Amino acid sequence: MGIDMNKALRTRMVVFWVVLLGFFLWDWYRSPPINLRLEAPIIAIGSGQAPSGGHCASF
Repeated sequence: MGIDMNKALRTRMVVFWVVLLGFFLWDWYRSPPINLRLEAPIIAIGSGQAPSGGHCASF
């Protein structure tokens, strides 16, 4: 008579995971590689110039 709800739910879950995995694969191949030598060390987080302008977290 109608669509089995378990089958519909399973189909939606499969579609969700396939789309999410497809997005991750697209992002992986489309993004430039990260050069870790150009990144600031973790100890330097928070140092530097304070944000200004339209940031609601500025102080």
